[in-house]
Amino acid sequence: MNISSFFYTLKQGVNSIFRNAWFSLASIATISSCLLLFGIFYSVVANFQNIVKHAEEGVAITVFFDEGLSSEDKQRIGELIAARKEVEKINFVSADEAWESFKEEYLKEYADGFTENPLAESENYEIYMKDISMQNSLVDYLRTVDGIRQINSSQKTADALSGANKLISYISIGIIGILLAVSIFLISNTVRIGISVRKEEINIMKYIGATDYFVRAPFVVECLIIGLIGAAIPLGLIHFIYNKVLQMIIDRFGEIESILEFLPVQTVFHTLVPVSFIIGAGIGFFGSVVTVRKHLRV
Repeated sequence: MNISSFFYTLKQGVNSIFRNAWFSLASIATISSCLLLFGIFYSVVANFQNIVKHAEEGVAITVFFDEGLSSEDKQRIGELIAARKEVEKINFVSADEAWESFKEEYLKEYADGFTENPLAESENYEIYMKDISMQNSLVDYLRTVDGIRQINSSQKTADALSGANKLISYISIGIIGILLAVSIFLISNTVRIGISVRKEEINIMKYIGATDYFVRAPFVVECLIIGLIGAAIPLGLIHFIYNKVLQMIIDRFGEIESILEFLPVQTVFHTLVPVSFIIGAGIGFFGSVVTVRKHLRV
């Protein structure tokens, strides 16, 4: 395509949007409605997954050493653990740190009666995993390491968090798939109606010798623009609604912010914006190509 043909096609596509204003508005409204539902659902799912992820990050495996184990052997064990693919990070907790934490959490003012550290042999490693579902394989490995006398882990917590994460993923994939299928169906029908109305225009262009590409290109441009506009509108609405709802939750339930960490709108939109534009443009493109093709045989 040369430059003149490109600008001609672009101009015809834009003009067609205004010539067929009701069709364009109907298409934009359909795409916007579907992508608005998609965006709202994605925002909710992204926050649920973030909450579960932070809960997983707080679950640690604790390993205690054999009595009398040297500092070198403890360091060696730490290096072995840190090298495992399941491990995100490890923290060494000394006996003094363990005692201070225990006093602060359980004893408080009653701790003054202790003259010596009763947790002298409680040095340990706190192990945080990349994925809570990897806990079993890591625990099995730790049982084979010499110098470790005790392993504390919460299998029920790991299973619950892992199950919740999988459930959210399956539900989100299913609902997003349904929304996309409904979107494609509605847009395809809307585009088909709009192009059917202009079937005579297509026939005239074909009779005077226009190529299939030349006939199809303005419709593709038109539907691409409609798809992009249809994606931009719900993004603006979701940005406004997300900030308002988040601020309302923080204002009314201020204490919940210390328990649940919500994603900022910039983080949600980092994925939502490109995906929405790709879906909008993709629906417009494929809907126009498939529908126009049926009317090119005259």
